[in-house]
Amino acid sequence: MIEVTALNKTVTDTSGQLHILTDINFTVQSGSTLAIVGASGSGKSTLLGLLAGLDHPTSGSVRINGTDIYALNEDERAAMRMQQLGFVFQSFQLLAHLTALENVMLPLELRADPDVEKKAIAMLTRVGLKERLQHYPKFLSGGEQQRVALARAFVTHPPLLLADEPTGSLDAATGEAVINMMFELNREYGSTLVLVTHDAAIAAKCARTITIAAGRLVN
Repeated sequence: MIEVTALNKTVTDTSGQLHILTDINFTVQSGSTLAIVGASGSGKSTLLGLLAGLDHPTSGSVRINGTDIYALNEDERAAMRMQQLGFVFQSFQLLAHLTALENVMLPLELRADPDVEKKAIAMLTRVGLKERLQHYPKFLSGGEQQRVALARAFVTHPPLLLADEPTGSLDAATGEAVINMMFELNREYGSTLVLVTHDAAIAAKCARTITIAAGRLVN
């Protein structure tokens, strides 16, 4: 599913060059689960953004299902994300002016999917929010917002799901419930799951863990 080869990310600021990621190499098999762990500032979220095609590496390649995503132009990468990826953010990233239902309908509408509303309602029901369809994000708890974000990410049944600290904004009990739901949906739909986390208990749920330290892969 994912093949990362000699991936580097360097930025330049007033103090000179900053090496955010250096010579990252790994693969992720289809249907597997991978945790990316490391200290704050180690480059975990930058790596996840590069896997999603949201940033540009300084050098190296990321292949998704055999396609080098950085050989594509921006429009082609956007199309790839729409067809291949779901993304769950720590800060939820729901659109405030849309209801829970409308937020989950959006990726289906962008794909011109049939039965948009029916599929979105089914997914929100699946995550326990059948009674919250018409609620705007500001009227939902943090856990409910993250469940809407999960529904939005999974509603298109993406082959690959990326999650960046998906419980970082939640209390322990709510976070555990959301993570359990994420892994349950992952098993149900057979998607590949890659998540960034600082939580060892969450990482332990994954089949494999890699650690980033100072921008380098250390295991």
